[in-house]
Parts: sequence; structure tokens; C-alpha cells
Amino acid sequence: MPIPTDKKHNLEILISTTKKNNLDFIEKIFFENKQHNFPIIIVNQGGKINDPNKKNIRIINTDTKGISESRNLAIKNSSKKYCLLADDDIIYKNGFYNIIEQAFEENLNSDIITFMMVDEKGKQFKKYPNKIQHNYKSIREVNSVVIAFKRESIIKNNIQFDTLFGLGATFETGEEYIFLRNCIEKDLTVLFYPKIILQHKSISSGKLAFKDKNIFARAAIFYKFYGYLSYLKLVHHIYLLEKKNMISWKQVYKKFLVGLDGIKKFKSV
Repeated sequence: MPIPTDKKHNLEILISTTKKNNLDFIEKIFFENKQHNFPIIIVNQGGKINDPNKKNIRIINTDTKGISESRNLAIKNSSKKYCLLADDDIIYKNGFYNIIEQAFEENLNSDIITFMMVDEKGKQFKKYPNKIQHNYKSIREVNSVVIAFKRESIIKNNIQFDTLFGLGATFETGEEYIFLRNCIEKDLTVLFYPKIILQHKSISSGKLAFKDKNIFARAAIFYKFYGYLSYLKLVHHIYLLEKKNMISWKQVYKKFLVGLDGIKKFKSV
């Protein structure tokens, strides 16, 4: 597939990374896309990458902490019509850039579009929805690195990542769900486009829902959106973890207490 010309560069890739001092990781990300010259913003937390003298790459070295802080800084400094969230541990499939631009061209009224990814064995990362239009339920399964959006829609509606959530924050997961939920609540159109754009290692926070840190964060999200109904939501969540054999019956009470701590912490901050 041909590399887009400059005038077709409507999509900017917003890469969040930490403690980097060079751009070696970029070559791995674009391994399947030879001679790439896509517009890129790199937010590098806790490190320093010197100006690479590449016209397509802008680097922001910062002392801020947390993935949500990084995402917000990247969005603030973005300049293209469309933006794609990215991390430093993904590999884009050949032709991904054209797929994303084509998705927006085919869905002119869309504000946010999510895509598919595969693991290192080429297997679909998860069971993807049959529906094209996202709702509160379907966005629970979305990974941040497959989210693309119209910059104007996000900026105009003052939508940001909640800095209490995500890696490096008080609550270490759930930031993409909150972001997408805020988009839906602002009446933005959030669609799913069934095309694969990248490869990601099979282990992710979404597959580790039984971990204490994830239950802690999930309970906080429940309280953020449901108030005192969050306690019932937490009971249901723990029940589902046990039903799916992600935790044992003996762990139920302990995991429930972890969730209560998450709610307590969210109320305090």
C-alpha cells in the first residue's frame, strides 16, 4: 500500500512513553511500515530525547507523571484533523494509516472511531462487538491504543483524560473508559470500525481484572458515575469475577473489601 503524501497527512499519532533518551523504539512500532513519515507527537515522561531533526516528529520531554497526564499533553499539542492514541509497546500493521483515514472518510459524522488489534500470535486480542455504534457497555472493552478521534470534537467539548486514573495515577486503570464515556455523554458519535490496525502483547490490564489494583480502580469508577449505587455495582462485579473463575469463592470477601477501599479513596480525593 502506498505511503500517503504530505497533503494527505490528516492523522497525527500521539505516543506516550517514559524515560527514553533516544528514538530506537520508533523503529519497532513502525516495523511493518517501511519508509514511514507519519506526523508523530511523542510525550516522554521522566526522560530526555534530543531534537531528532525529523520534520514529522515533535517531542515533548516532561516531568509530569501518569498516562492520563501524558495523553492530555499530547492532545493539547496536537495539530492535525485526526488523532490516534499510542503507546511505545505496539506494532502497527502495514496500511494502518490508510485504514484509519478511510474509516473517517466513510463515516463523516463520527467523532471517535475505535479499531481492532491482535496479539503477538496474530490472534484477535478480544471478542469485538457486532455493533457499529458504541454504547456504555461496549466501551468497557476498548483499549486506548485503538482509539482515534477528530481533534476539534475533543477540544471543543473540553474532553480530557481523568488524571486520577491510568498507569502512574491513584487508580491504575479505566482511563480510556472514562474518556469514551465522557464523549458519549457529550453526545459525540463513537463508532467501532472492524479492521485490525496494530499488534499488542497479549497481557494487558483488561485481562487482569482480578488483580487488586484493577478492582480498586473499577470500584472508584463505579462511584464516579453511580454514586451510592456503586456498592451494588461492586457486588455484581465481584460476583462476575467469581463466576468467570477469575477469583475463587474464598477470595470473594477479600476482593470486595479491596473495592470498598477504592470507593473510600475516590471519595477522599
